Amino acid sequence: MFDHIAFPIPYQTLALPYPVQLTIKRLDQIHPRISGNKFFKLKYNLLAAQQQGLTQVLTFGGAYSNHIAATAYAAQHFGFDSIGIIRGEELASQRLNPTLETAQDFGMQLHFVSRAEYRLRHETEYLAQLQQQYPQTMIVPEGGTNILAIQGTQEILSADDLANYDVICCAVGTGGTIAGLIESSADHQLVLGFSALKGDFLKQDIQKWTDKNNWSLTDAYCCGGYAKTTPELLQFMQEFEQQYAIPLEQVYTAKMMLGVFDLIQQNYFPAHTRILVIHTGGLQGRLKHTKSCLNLL
Repeated sequence: MFDHIAFPIPYQTLALPYPVQLTIKRLDQIHPRISGNKFFKLKYNLLAAQQQGLTQVLTFGGAYSNHIAATAYAAQHFGFDSIGIIRGEELASQRLNPTLETAQDFGMQLHFVSRAEYRLRHETEYLAQLQQQYPQTMIVPEGGTNILAIQGTQEILSADDLANYDVICCAVGTGGTIAGLIESSADHQLVLGFSALKGDFLKQDIQKWTDKNNWSLTDAYCCGGYAKTTPELLQFMQEFEQQYAIPLEQVYTAKMMLGVFDLIQQNYFPAHTRILVIHTGGLQGRLKHTKSCLNLL
């Protein structure tokens, strides 16, 4: 269902003045719309919906959710209707940001709810009400993270990735991608996650999906919290893109790369460490003019 629309995934090794090897796996290139990790997280969810004869997909997300945008396109492409339950009822009266505009353009019905209602998104009774309200619907959790998503994200690392790298780095939102990477990683590898959110609650979420302990998570580069930015982050993002011609976005991948570069400069990684960074896409939500944004901060 998904494999026939996948594009080849390129690798780019960056020239650095440090004694480590840094390679980026460009998952953002796997598909122009179902970008990055979302390709793998949605794959088995939509296959299950198709096998069950369902006609609609309903999911949850914030205003900057890459998952919302990717789900909208994938649902339309494979013949499903889609509904997005969006955190923040005040957004209903505001101009849509690029991520939500993308989702709406691909046919997703956007339902803006209060933060109090949004907090019910994991509650059995609330989900049962939604299922009753929307029959013939596959309900996919926030960020797409469930057992089917992790089945998909375990396919991100190839056999060569397992053999040729010592450290795997990725951005972390809901934990589904890093959980799949941990589960599929080799015993000698360290999986290092860079949280886009402030706080250590994600550690408990990740531990629900894996018993392995060859991983670590840091929120030191979240820049104050989810979707928040700093002048340092935007400056890094601009300079990185100019030097390496690899686009980033400010919610996830720029924060991860800021962290990776900082750790390299601190000599956190031993000499000759082979680092593989997973570019998880989400570029539809990137700030288009980082220079002008810098002037506003």
